[in-house]
Amino acid sequence: MTSQFRNRLRAGAASIVLLAATPAFAEEGAEAAADADGVEEIVVLGRGEARQVQELGAADIALEVSGISPLKAIDKLPGVNFQAADPFGAYEWSARISIRGFSQNQLGFTLDGIPLGDMNYGNHNGLHISRAIISENVGRVEVAQGAGSLSAASTSNLGGTIEFFSREPADRFGVEASGTYGSDDTKRAFIRLDSGELLSGGPRLSLSYAWQDADKWKGDGVQRQHQVNARIVQPVGDGRFFGFVNYSDRRENDYQDLSADMIGRLGYNWDNYAKNWDLAVQVAKIYQNQTARAAYNAGIADGSLPLGTPYVAPYAGVGEAFPAPVATVDDAYYDAAGLRKDWLAGMGVEAPLGEYWTLKAMGYYHGNQGRGMWFTPYVTTPGGAPMTIRTTEYDVERYGIIASSLFTLGDNRFEIGMWYEDNDFNQARRFYGLADTAGAPGRSSLKFPKDPLATQWDFDFNTQTLQYHVQDTLDLGRLQINAGWKGLRVTNLATPIVSGGLASGKTEAKDWFLPQAGLLWRLNDDNEVFASYTENLRAYESSATGGPFATTQAGFDALDLKPETSTTYELGFRTRSSRFQGVIAGYYVDFKDRIIAFANGSGIQGNPAILQNVGDVRSWGIEAAGTFRVTPELSLFASYAYNDSEYRDDVVNAAGVVVAATAGKTVVNSPRHLAKGEITWDNGDFFARIGANYTSKRYYSYENDAEVGGFVIVDASIGYRLNDRISIQANATNLFDKEYVSTIGTNGFANRGDSQTLLAGAPQQFFVTLKAGF
Repeated sequence: MTSQFRNRLRAGAASIVLLAATPAFAEEGAEAAADADGVEEIVVLGRGEARQVQELGAADIALEVSGISPLKAIDKLPGVNFQAADPFGAYEWSARISIRGFSQNQLGFTLDGIPLGDMNYGNHNGLHISRAIISENVGRVEVAQGAGSLSAASTSNLGGTIEFFSREPADRFGVEASGTYGSDDTKRAFIRLDSGELLSGGPRLSLSYAWQDADKWKGDGVQRQHQVNARIVQPVGDGRFFGFVNYSDRRENDYQDLSADMIGRLGYNWDNYAKNWDLAVQVAKIYQNQTARAAYNAGIADGSLPLGTPYVAPYAGVGEAFPAPVATVDDAYYDAAGLRKDWLAGMGVEAPLGEYWTLKAMGYYHGNQGRGMWFTPYVTTPGGAPMTIRTTEYDVERYGIIASSLFTLGDNRFEIGMWYEDNDFNQARRFYGLADTAGAPGRSSLKFPKDPLATQWDFDFNTQTLQYHVQDTLDLGRLQINAGWKGLRVTNLATPIVSGGLASGKTEAKDWFLPQAGLLWRLNDDNEVFASYTENLRAYESSATGGPFATTQAGFDALDLKPETSTTYELGFRTRSSRFQGVIAGYYVDFKDRIIAFANGSGIQGNPAILQNVGDVRSWGIEAAGTFRVTPELSLFASYAYNDSEYRDDVVNAAGVVVAATAGKTVVNSPRHLAKGEITWDNGDFFARIGANYTSKRYYSYENDAEVGGFVIVDASIGYRLNDRISIQANATNLFDKEYVSTIGTNGFANRGDSQTLLAGAPQQFFVTLKAGF
């Protein structure tokens, strides 16, 4: 740890202590909702909100397979499209969520109010929820499909906000533990200790540990994670202080990205060569021979090589033809992996400072060390193997402060707040040598590599974020009016250490007035109409692998750089009775200055993206969801969403030539139809659930000539509570063993045609979990 880092850590900790403990925001609205008969509902459809919003509770997440990502749990909500290549939804290279045609990096994510950034795999301004908190410690999740709250600490929430809230330390001493075993030698253990109130009026603590180790469902490799969560709550009068520290060490081997051609030739179960090092070396040598032959032929043809110059293959004895069924060097690589270590910590306070004034404040810190690793045949080790390990290296150090004041004056609730963050992000592309030895590469894909042989590029990025908000809620009984605005300024500075031909410089996204308004009309105690209007802006990404710096300097200088903006209109109706609660909503979104990155070669080559401002996107759609309680034990849930998102303009270069004919085309990874349904039974002892999820076709080329078909996936769970302390639960994912493409766009999207940017969904898998507590 450098002295500079120590000093910054001390300074950050000091400022955090002045603000005191972790956000009390987790408790707001955390009370369980109940229907007219007092029966608890675990999916709450936003009653009393002047916008389309739903809430999912811990009881619902607990019915899923142990260790599931909360993102997969919310996939059943209307308009939400989540895909992953593993049964838990936690494998980050594959985890992708979109809402109403907006991609993951155009959504906002927070945990107890702390920004998680855009949860991009590139890790530039946050971390994935699967690393930020142990899934068993998630208390609830709130999804706002269009208009996230003004106070949300996000500069990317163009198309919706997902807010996660953690479980608070319990009032009484208790221990809970669970163990899971299942398909592909999946093992998971979780234990949580709640201290209860240590002294009368004293602090409450919780300490949790989770460990998971699972083999990949195809190929060779593991997905492994250790997590620790610690949390403290100290009541002080009518207020309280909070503090928490969360740690995660995640190491996972990647699945091979596929194309439609590869699936047709090689099947869904095709994967990397891992554990067959000799075959990977053979393929790499053949590729180098092919490359040398092509250069020789070109030299003879253009006269740069004299006629009669002999050709000498760099690798004798392997020829120039790949062994069947391999057709290209990109069909498979030896191995790939993602390594991430994270510390997330915070302290905060919630304090009523009188009858009418409540103050909330918190400070937070996030440190990350990460590596994305590929064994690449495109770069050889001098004097060694015909491959190297190519890394993308991440080091994040973020400090932030969030504060707000709430004033209650008669029928008015008036709030002002601010958020400031300083984010230092170092990102580098390096290559590490490999020995040309038989049997094994001499380096593990699950360890941080040392001693690079070359650095292609290395950048220091600094992002300064300042956001404030003002809002007022006027509740007149039947009529509730919400109005306010937020303003933000985000400056991005890219400083090259080794430029490698990539862009550097400074950008700024600024708008001090982004209004939001909502109206709620209570027709009676059971029916309400809501409407909302929202404007949002997305700041630029500080990264060499995404955003405006992820291109050449010439491309950056020529880019028509305007921040992406969205304007969202919503109108909806909610109803409830003793057995039914439901919502239906319509929306229209005007999205301007959309910046898209065109893939340039296979992902492993790491070529700079081609960035273009593609103009406007228009989206409209309808969403509906409902829960019907047939009996106190039996309930039904269903949701449906129709979304029509299309580009309004062609992509045209500076010379006026059409680069991509996108006008009128559907936005990539934007299914038109999403339908979900589930049946749940729970009589106190025995419980079961079965759910089906339909996703219609999705395009993975901007001109819509490449698509993956629709599919239905069924998951199920069944369990029995031996008593109020011990239960056993079995889960099945992809119950009918459907072969399908889950994630698309892992290596970006091309203008047209097939590309290697697809991942196959996990097959049928089974898991059993034993839970105990006292």
